[in-house]
Amino acid sequence: MLSRKKVAISIGDLNGIGIQLALENHHTISQEVEPVYCIDEKMLEQASKKLQFTIPHDFQTIEEIAPYFDIEAGRVSKESGTYAYASFVKAVELTRDKKVDAICTLPIHKKAWELAGVNYKGHTDALRDFFDAEAIMMLGCSKMYVALFTEHIPLKDVAKSINEKDLTRFLIDFYHTAKPTKQIGVLGLNPHAGDDGVLGSEETIIQRAIDNAHTHIGKKIYSSPLVPDVAFTPRVRANYTHYIAMYHDQGLAPLKALYFDEGINVSLNLPILRTSVDHGTAFDVAYKNIKLNSLSYINAIKYITENQ
Repeated sequence: MLSRKKVAISIGDLNGIGIQLALENHHTISQEVEPVYCIDEKMLEQASKKLQFTIPHDFQTIEEIAPYFDIEAGRVSKESGTYAYASFVKAVELTRDKKVDAICTLPIHKKAWELAGVNYKGHTDALRDFFDAEAIMMLGCSKMYVALFTEHIPLKDVAKSINEKDLTRFLIDFYHTAKPTKQIGVLGLNPHAGDDGVLGSEETIIQRAIDNAHTHIGKKIYSSPLVPDVAFTPRVRANYTHYIAMYHDQGLAPLKALYFDEGINVSLNLPILRTSVDHGTAFDVAYKNIKLNSLSYINAIKYITENQ
């Protein structure tokens, strides 16, 4: 039998559902990988008592994560943000040091990170800085993945962020790291993909970047800019398993409408493999003894076993 991959699990915001996901699914997850949970014993004991869960005997923890604090279910706090960030940094450290094979991150609250003085908007931003690499955010499931050219920026800044040089690099990097086997759908920015310039000219920039990428790659793998409002209809979707969206909601609104429960987040174009659940901290149900839908978490682990 092949040895299981070792995966660091950053525990996320302890005022949310991350620790419940970890405890509820430990038996299932540990059949696939050897998880190392980036939480210390004292915080784990506090959380398990609040959840009325028994801690599994083989639940591996890490000492000296961050200062102890009192968990307050559903509250955005500096303390929970500090701990969540420290857990993530420890997971990255374990991967850098080759002590684990990959990272799976449980959900954080971005405002809690901000309150804790963390200058990153999320895991992907931090990973770019940690590794000085142009990490690519891809979300979805085996039925459909969507990569985001721009991510967490205001909508008013999207159009001016679309430039030939950066998009060309993005398309080349995505092809080499996602390794899709079918043609990749590229979304236009404007309604009707610009209608030949009547509704906007950004599609000409997108097409030039596509042409540049094809020249570099040596084959045509990307579509011409697709009309965004029909790109995810069943007829068009039959042609693609991977899409490139120009901005966050353009790609993630249809993805989550179709596959919310099973979607995951993957960071591509890094020297390490990082996956994550594709949902938030769910403060409204944290520590309320409500059975969670764990499909996203399980799929995030499976992606590691299949792609690491």
